[in-house]
Amino acid sequence: MSSLAVRKAPSAAGATGASHSRPPLRGRIALVPTIGLLLGALYCLLPVAWVVIASTKSGSELFSTFTFLPGSGFTDNLHDLNAYRDGIYWQWMANSALYAVLGALLSTCVSAFSGYALAMYRFRGRETLFNVLLAGVLMPPIILAIPQYLLMAKADLTDSYWSVLLPQILSPYGVYLARIYAAAAVPSDVVEAGRMDGASEWRIFTRVALPMMVPGMVTVFLFQFVAIWNNFLLPYIMLSDDERFPLTLGLFTLLEQGANTPALYTLVITGAFLAVIPLVALFLVIQRFWSLDLLSGAVKS
Repeated sequence: MSSLAVRKAPSAAGATGASHSRPPLRGRIALVPTIGLLLGALYCLLPVAWVVIASTKSGSELFSTFTFLPGSGFTDNLHDLNAYRDGIYWQWMANSALYAVLGALLSTCVSAFSGYALAMYRFRGRETLFNVLLAGVLMPPIILAIPQYLLMAKADLTDSYWSVLLPQILSPYGVYLARIYAAAAVPSDVVEAGRMDGASEWRIFTRVALPMMVPGMVTVFLFQFVAIWNNFLLPYIMLSDDERFPLTLGLFTLLEQGANTPALYTLVITGAFLAVIPLVALFLVIQRFWSLDLLSGAVKS
């Protein structure tokens, strides 16, 4: 019996060593999402890395050096971009900031009001109205561009700042997010308690519901800011004066001129790199706000 036990011991030890040398099946399956996320991040960040590196190259280096080899012309590119048409690039940057900040703020306010009303009030046709909003979420913006232009032309607002701002105020997706978040974050018992205490509906919304909805509204603001900042089709249809162009449309005109003047390619790339910086800064600031809000909620609870 003892000899049998001695003979079986090495096989058991070998099996244990084999199990330790090879990761379990569950661990290998768990690596698949991680690898997928890494590939997705690489796919998204590779063009950004190319823009950052290409903005450091002069016109001669752009087409003659290795793609991901930094150049020595970033300072000259900035100087040329600043000098191009008396610094019209910064006018485009200011226009984009105006459209994105003001449009996102107004859109967030409208989304907060509408989402709260759809979540908290019971009225006839509420679900029908919400379904119409969902249909607006699924509708491509290009379908609405021509009707919006005709409406602005009828109101004599084309080629103005309002022609780009007004269509951005109502965001079906923002209203949808606000309604979902208000229904989840604002307890109906708290609203009813405010009514029983004699508070007005406006006071309940601003003092009770809105502070609970702040994280969701920050998300709506971020989405709408990025959408307006990157919007190209609506300004392309509405605007003809290049002094009112946003960055997307201004860089597009530079790119078109670059077909005849290759030296402008470096200005387009440098301008695209500078256009990404406000988006990155905004995301970092809002991400910090989300973290602080979650921590404060945990402390209050």
